[in-house]
Amino acid sequence: MLNPMKQKVEAECCPPFDPVPWDDKVFEWKDKRFVADKVCTIFFMPLNFGPVMRRADAKVRAAGARFLDNMGLSDHISKWRMDIYMAVDKEVPGMENITLSGKYYSRVYEGPYKDTGKWCADYEQSAQKKGLSVKKTYMWYTTCPKCARKYGKNYTVILAETD
Repeated sequence: MLNPMKQKVEAECCPPFDPVPWDDKVFEWKDKRFVADKVCTIFFMPLNFGPVMRRADAKVRAAGARFLDNMGLSDHISKWRMDIYMAVDKEVPGMENITLSGKYYSRVYEGPYKDTGKWCADYEQSAQKKGLSVKKTYMWYTTCPKCARKYGKNYTVILAETD
């Protein structure tokens, strides 16, 4: 017999990701809301990602807000720290609230994280072919490793502000 608690945990984890709306698309954002937090990393590998996300989830829920598109944009600012920006539907007290505006180009990649360097090179070429100049790049890891195994796909979205 299946453990009902395990079923509940799996059902509440990362939703399946549909790459089609995000692959090779340009978006125009005006004051898109995000809450920000910091993640400790060692050579770009997150150390406290889970606790940071649980803390953010509690604050977002307490504010009566919702996460949008399960979007968390990671900004790897150094080997030791990553800033994460989670899309929300309204301001969340007790968190850093920011907005992003501008033109953003996104591409979806699938595979192991070790391919990130190849993905970034491909992304730069794709943006150039479209006549886009990349300003600020973010990584969107669409599912946790457990859910990536469950779904059999490990999608990562590279999304950058362009001009």
